[in-house]
Amino acid sequence: MSNNSSSFVGDIPGHYDHGLGPNIFVDYADRLSNLCCKSDAKNVIELAAGTGILSRKLRGKLSTDSKLMVTDLNQPMLDVAKGKFSEGENVEFRVANAMDLPFGDDVFDLMVCQFGVMFFPDKPASYQEAARVLKPDGRYLFNVWSAMSENPFSIMAQDVATQFFPDNPPGFYKVPFHYADPEEVQADLAAGGWSDVEYETIQINKTIANPEEFATALVYGNPLIDEIRERGGVDPKEVVSEMQSVLKATFGSSGMTMPLSATTFDCRMS
Repeated sequence: MSNNSSSFVGDIPGHYDHGLGPNIFVDYADRLSNLCCKSDAKNVIELAAGTGILSRKLRGKLSTDSKLMVTDLNQPMLDVAKGKFSEGENVEFRVANAMDLPFGDDVFDLMVCQFGVMFFPDKPASYQEAARVLKPDGRYLFNVWSAMSENPFSIMAQDVATQFFPDNPPGFYKVPFHYADPEEVQADLAAGGWSDVEYETIQINKTIANPEEFATALVYGNPLIDEIRERGGVDPKEVVSEMQSVLKATFGSSGMTMPLSATTFDCRMS
């Protein structure tokens, strides 16, 4: 795992929110927020919230007296998230490391994390921290991407990046999809103290909202752009152009749809 795979800073957050959000995150955020709001949680924490795609949906579905703590490792991501809320919505934002949470024991009723766990260097430690800050009857809901083969946009993006740097291919796209085996996740959860775990793999066919914006975000909306700039010798706009061409060749030039697959875990304290 590259050292900067969790570093979503600079111009990344805006592209992430506008280009990746509508295409790969929003549908799963709908599903996850619906699951979260089946219980009447009063003190909710979100880990690795990014630009607040799920946060906004959660706030809209939680009861008005519920408190929502939105956290992420990267302040620039939280800065974008903050812009989605108005004063008086009972939302707090805080930079936080999921493996060393700055909260006391038994604080929250519900913890949620959308597509963030894969980036945690020590996953059992993060699950142990989750158990610590949740109340004895607490619940942890999170999702992870299925394998790259089940999310072909990721293979396409990795192949395009490799095309420009065949001797030193950028490795970012291998990170979000490396944690796809539910048995591995369950083993890490058990190591972190969780035994009551259910999971479901959800596959959808997604119509690409704006192919040009999506292609741009596949380059500029994650740490791939940092890998390109570090290597040098290639204009990122050329990578975007090729990404857009291959996107059309892979998913069609009109009415583009692509398969997405992710697994949701529902963990309860026992």
